[in-house]
Amino acid sequence: MTTTIEFITALFYEVDEQLGAIPKHPEAHLWPSEVVTLGLLHALKGVGNRPFSRWLTRDYRALFPHLPERTRLFRLLKTHHDWTQVFLAAPTVLGVIDTYGIELIHPMREGRSPQQIGRKGLSNHRWIVGGKLCLLLNQWGLIVGWACATANVADNTFQWLIQQVDGRMIVLSDTAFHAAEGDPSNLKLCQRGAWADRMLVETVLSMLTLVCHLKKVMHRGWAYFQARLAFTMAAFNVLVQWHGFQPNASGFVPLSIAEFSL
Repeated sequence: MTTTIEFITALFYEVDEQLGAIPKHPEAHLWPSEVVTLGLLHALKGVGNRPFSRWLTRDYRALFPHLPERTRLFRLLKTHHDWTQVFLAAPTVLGVIDTYGIELIHPMREGRSPQQIGRKGLSNHRWIVGGKLCLLLNQWGLIVGWACATANVADNTFQWLIQQVDGRMIVLSDTAFHAAEGDPSNLKLCQRGAWADRMLVETVLSMLTLVCHLKKVMHRGWAYFQARLAFTMAAFNVLVQWHGFQPNASGFVPLSIAEFSL
């Protein structure tokens, strides 16, 4: 059985293989690969900034001897979350798109603070105050692209994600992605109960909920919220391919990141 220390070491190796070309700033204490590894660990741990910092400092400080103070660490993650772009997957002929509501505060607390970043919207037939994540997956369930907005935004706002892969991918979606002004030529709207291939996205969202605890987060700044999503998307793509794709007898490739839960 792999220990957490062995897993973190292997994760750093995987990240460094992808980011090795990014140079270290002369005044930086952490290498880019260390910053991204810490971001992926935070996304996988799925807790707030303070509990994550306590856990990391208490148990794994030896792995990151130049670990900065908590607030500086999360400013680093916010500043450099664009490094996660390298972990996004390539498009395939067929893809799926869907949205996922993320609660930031309880609906009873809406409007109490002028710094509130979330907005009220429907998610899974109930009201939340928070954000909305839009995921574009390829046929293997890997994340090709993503975007976020407040929870009150309509799904068809994210049509630009579909347009970006026009000519390379046919994207299946539910009818919420339809826009009266017209739809991208590579978008295929699916009625409820049609195209069972779309269930792939439900599998992915279930893992993000149960392993990464992404359904409710505590960020109070939009840039930090975006950084959390960026590292979560990268962590999913890295971990779901950890052992390579192993198809079963029928050719189906099961997806799982449960074994990496921290």
